[in-house]
Formats: sequence, C-alpha cells, structure tokens
Amino acid sequence: MTGRVPPLGGNGLWQAVIAAAAGRCQCRGTCGTSHDKDGGRCKTVHGGYGPRHGTGAARLLAAPADPDSLLLPPHHIATLPKQALAAWCPACHDATRRNAHKARQAAAAADGPDGLF
Repeated sequence: MTGRVPPLGGNGLWQAVIAAAAGRCQCRGTCGTSHDKDGGRCKTVHGGYGPRHGTGAARLLAAPADPDSLLLPPHHIATLPKQALAAWCPACHDATRRNAHKARQAAAAADGPDGLF
C-alpha cells in the first residue's frame, strides 16, 4: 500500500485536482502567510509532513479555488467543476476560509443599516 490514501467520495475528481497541482498545496497567500520562502506557494505536499511538529502526514483537500466560494454550502461545492477547484492543505484551507468569513462579515457590517442614533 502506498502512502497516498485518496478520500472515499469523489475519488476521480480528487485525484484529478491533486494531479493538476502536482501533489502540492496551491495556496498563494490567501491564508495570510506570504509563502515567500517557497516561491509564493505553500510547500505542503500530500503525504509529506505537516507544517507543524506533531501534525502527522499532510492530506490535501480538493476545495474551491476562489476563497469566497469556500463559504458556499457543501451541496453547492460538490457541483463545482474541476477547473474551479484547487488543492489545499488543511492549514491553508482553514485559514483562507476564516479570512473569507471575516471579510464577508466586515462587508455586511459596512453595508448594514446605520444605528438608530
């Protein structure tokens, strides 16, 4: 058995996304880290070690490439084509999703109604 274990669902699509990314996280800083030391792209490789001590082997995710699309409901994300997906390590995926959520909340607060006084 190899060290690469694909997910149970959507195996073909997941493999296509990971292959297109050459098995490496495609984050280019949307997570809040510049990744400058690694040519502007996250260095996490599928099956390699995670970015922090004790995290174990990294398992890349196939998720929307557009940070705003990370906030879509799962049933909408499941319908996205391969071209709209990217390979993400869990750390970059979670941080990018968090940043997109904060940006959406800030935009909603700015567009919201003014206070009563």
